[in-house]
Amino acid sequence: MKVNKLLNPGLYVLNRRLLSTQVNLKETPVISDAVQQQSILNNPDFFRVHELFTVKDLFDARVHYGHKLGSLDNRMKPYLYGHRLGHAIFDLDKTAEYLRSALNFAAHIAYRDGIILFILRHAQNAHLVEKTAAECGEFAHTRFWRGGVFTNANIQFGAVTRLPDLCIFLSTLNTVLTQHVAVRDSAKMGIPSIGIVDSNCNPNLVTYPVPGNDDTPTSIDLYCKLFKAAILRGKQKRKVDLNL
Repeated sequence: MKVNKLLNPGLYVLNRRLLSTQVNLKETPVISDAVQQQSILNNPDFFRVHELFTVKDLFDARVHYGHKLGSLDNRMKPYLYGHRLGHAIFDLDKTAEYLRSALNFAAHIAYRDGIILFILRHAQNAHLVEKTAAECGEFAHTRFWRGGVFTNANIQFGAVTRLPDLCIFLSTLNTVLTQHVAVRDSAKMGIPSIGIVDSNCNPNLVTYPVPGNDDTPTSIDLYCKLFKAAILRGKQKRKVDLNL
């Protein structure tokens, strides 16, 4: 399926998805009451995302490596196991717990046909994030974030614009010390967020913070594979329940 660029550079969408809220409700499939009675939301892991990875997978992908202790944000101390050679080390048991909760939430958003936006500012891994978003039929923004994309969307795009239902931040920072503007804006607009928070990050504004390495290519590759798998599981289950 061909991928097109919007007016805002770096924001990629698929042709079959609409940003406008002016949609035809008659063409939107609705999940039946019989499906809703299955208490999907009451199941702690309805999509079985715990099967997607193990703690050893996180270790092999170097998710446990944090930044130097000099850049440590005190709000990240509860997620640390300790430190080695001056670098923070994450507790991977805690990381696995938070990551499974985030994957489960992403799968639920996909199951309800929500719009998911992947966000990453680091150019080193931008192509990987864009590829992942396209493969699971979602969106990615990996370039400079223009102010007001969420908070002033109607003026920015010149039309009533549908905002994403979930933002996935593969890194919550623009630079080593500066938080990504979209983290603040998504919180302002009430958009749920999932964020990989390294030892130098502030996790307070992220709905589902996942403590871990946010800049190593191997760790970013693992995160992309896991979120892609979770989203596809949610979409596949939706197709089965709606007989699509």
